Amino acid sequence: MDQSQLLLKRKTRGFTLLELVISIAILMVGLVGVASMFGRIWGSTSYSEYMIQASTLASEKLEDLNRYPEGDPNVVVTSGTTAGSLTADTDASVTSNSVTDTVDYFDEVFMDPSAGSIAETVATGTSPSYTYTTTTHNPNGTITTTTSASLASDTTNAIQFERRWLIEKSPTIGGTVMTNMRRITVLVTVMNASIQPPVVFQLSVVRP
Repeated sequence: MDQSQLLLKRKTRGFTLLELVISIAILMVGLVGVASMFGRIWGSTSYSEYMIQASTLASEKLEDLNRYPEGDPNVVVTSGTTAGSLTADTDASVTSNSVTDTVDYFDEVFMDPSAGSIAETVATGTSPSYTYTTTTHNPNGTITTTTSASLASDTTNAIQFERRWLIEKSPTIGGTVMTNMRRITVLVTVMNASIQPPVVFQLSVVRP
């Protein structure tokens, strides 16, 4: 057999078992790497989506609070230098301009991506005897309202956002005391333990 026939034979022979096993191993390593990359991308996308929702809810609450006139019980600080809390669900009986009102400094928002509905729950009353009023915006355009003595527990598919806010009188910002001003800070936290890392978003505004 001459040299050209030997070369032709080597070129036309098939893979050996060892070569096939090595090729499969290399392919598996590559596929695992690609799957891991897609997992990280998907997780990052989901996290960004929840963060956008949290920022929208924080902006929405700040806009609501900013609409109240200066002397409204919902935005005044009548005792000490702060009203509300970012670490606990709090309420207070506030008297301003001869008007007394029970002010809650927290609420809950539920978004159900599977049903396409958004429900906002507001607590009224004083701790621990709250009345929870839930307004649900349904995909068909209808709005339903329900009240309950306890926070809804049938939220298997819903993403639960908790909003708390703090109002500071004459806050110190950048070393300067903002006399006769108030800073309103809203903290939004995603309560679902399955969402990791935890989503927390905070936003503030300064107003008279």
